[in-house]
Amino acid sequence: MSAITRVLGAAAIALFALGTPATVLAQTPATAPGAPPPLSAFFANAAFGGAKLSPDARHLAARASAKGGRDFLTVIDLQHNKGKIVASYNDADVGDFEWVNNERLVFNTSEKNVGEGDMSKAPGLYAVNLDGTQFVQLAERTGGGMVAGGPKSRRLLPWNTFMLPQPGAQTSDEVYVTHPVLDTKQTVRYVDLLRLNTRTGSSQIVPRPGNVKGWLLDHQGEPRLAWSSDDGRVTLHYREPADGAWRVLTSYATFGAGQDAITPVGFGPDGTLYVEARGSKPTTSLYTYDIKAGKLASEPLLSAAGYDFEGSLVRNRDKLLGVAFRTDAISNEWFDPGMKALQATLDKLLPATINLVSVPAQADSPWVLVTSYSDTIPSRFALYNTGTGVLNKIADARTGIDPKQMGRQQFVRYKARDGMEIPALLTLPPGAQRTGLPLVVLVHGGPYVRGNSWGWDAQSQFLASRGYAVLEPEFRGSMGFGVKHFQAGMKTWGLAMQDDLADGARWAIGKGLVDPKRICIAGASYGGYATLMGLVNDPDLYKCGINWVGVTDIGLLFDNGWSFTSDASDEWKVYGLPQLLGDPVKDAARFKATSPIQQAARITQPLLLAYGGVDRRVPINHGTAMRDAVMRTNKQVEWVEYPEEGHGWALEKNRIDFWTRVEKFLDKNIGSGAVR
Repeated sequence: MSAITRVLGAAAIALFALGTPATVLAQTPATAPGAPPPLSAFFANAAFGGAKLSPDARHLAARASAKGGRDFLTVIDLQHNKGKIVASYNDADVGDFEWVNNERLVFNTSEKNVGEGDMSKAPGLYAVNLDGTQFVQLAERTGGGMVAGGPKSRRLLPWNTFMLPQPGAQTSDEVYVTHPVLDTKQTVRYVDLLRLNTRTGSSQIVPRPGNVKGWLLDHQGEPRLAWSSDDGRVTLHYREPADGAWRVLTSYATFGAGQDAITPVGFGPDGTLYVEARGSKPTTSLYTYDIKAGKLASEPLLSAAGYDFEGSLVRNRDKLLGVAFRTDAISNEWFDPGMKALQATLDKLLPATINLVSVPAQADSPWVLVTSYSDTIPSRFALYNTGTGVLNKIADARTGIDPKQMGRQQFVRYKARDGMEIPALLTLPPGAQRTGLPLVVLVHGGPYVRGNSWGWDAQSQFLASRGYAVLEPEFRGSMGFGVKHFQAGMKTWGLAMQDDLADGARWAIGKGLVDPKRICIAGASYGGYATLMGLVNDPDLYKCGINWVGVTDIGLLFDNGWSFTSDASDEWKVYGLPQLLGDPVKDAARFKATSPIQQAARITQPLLLAYGGVDRRVPINHGTAMRDAVMRTNKQVEWVEYPEEGHGWALEKNRIDFWTRVEKFLDKNIGSGAVR
């Protein structure tokens, strides 16, 4: 038995021993013949939480857990095939982690068995050597301030000190961490950046140019860019390498079309800044940015027709190798010929999946980390040695999923009633039947975000495994498909945005895929709002609705009442909401016509409502007011509150309870148990 198997075996993760010849990763055995996977296979906590190669790729760090146990941090020596658990707790889970250098890691903690409302401890911050020695606590979890052990009389950093999700230089014992400073309303005024020694706990604050909200490190792991957001504008600041002085690089409107906006993506190893920008094109692309001249390159480095650029750089210390970016799916695009050849090799070994490659910082290392997925296969993790051609499986993200029991998914486009093209994901249940299916229109939240991309997803695949077709429209206003698609969604909540969903359902009917008498609409947050408005606007189309943590009144987004607090910032309410939704006074009539609470009497279909008791994004009065309003005229309403939850279900028990309710609700109304 290999060290990886011994170390991670406690977490019930199957691994190949190092030295095994390259092979296609084995599939998880199916459950009982004819039976779909249990609900827990989709919604239970995952036993594996990801892996990262050390900068020199001599070691692999991974987060895992035994069944029902706490997540621990383990390190495997890839040269000697030995491993060790270097951090574990009885009362907490290891959370995020990153390599500080070749010998040391930094990490925080989480509490996966505690809901947001019961959370009493911060993530904290810790560092440890790869052999489990030199453990140091760096930031407090509960207050108290003084360290126990380590350098004498050392004061811990405050609880609101967090890991920066950037690896940094990885050549010293120091990392950069963030410290958000809150105002009296508990919203972030600015974010300080601290340089922290992970052995001594000493730190120095980086001078910031105003009310900075975010930071970007350069190719040498040093703070080089910062951005602030004030009075409806984003300002990018650049820090001169010579003297550390800050200067304004550019500024643009926070909300709106963003024709002149640039979003920093990262620095290349030669110091080149790469950004996402639109320029004069209808979609954003990846550009280089001339820092001295303050302007974009004349032509983009990477574009994808019909898609905005969304991705990250793949680089080592020597060169930019390529990018990982999203179109209909997430994949790699390589600039380096060697990486193109490596991708071709991996795709031959793993032909059933898209295979994403992560590289270590040290360019001469033979190891790369491979994450593979498809529409029917949840993420799988493996190591590949470019020198020996050995492919070693590390873990499956979801061990209880049999790809043969999953539905196939395709990216489609259909025309809305005004001719606008609407992208969508369509997942069909496994099996031969392709006509007369019950349909769930699953609406993403946001709404001004991108929804899902092609690949395995717990919600859509769970529904498909129960026999439902699932349509996930990228209705107008969704991001990722160009400025025209985004702008078409402004001030159209409950109107054209809503029509896009109904037009998608009718497109599926026209294709003969679904039974027009068995269609349900469902979603969370904005998706919950769209669910309710779908029942209002199209009662002949939707036979039922499922809304969890959904907005129920547009006016409540501006003023949620004195007894319910929202995490929406004042800037968002002043500059964002009026531009995207409208003005509460000038547009009062439209707000009333498109607010579900105001139209509750028109909802006659069966309805499932679920809310979190401590939700600050959509506070629970959205739900209780809607429940009370609709139940005056409709008795087919099921209500559930999870008192300890926020904006979604963090706890395994609540995810399983909720989706059990969903399964029963759908079966009763449009499934095999429905009365026809």
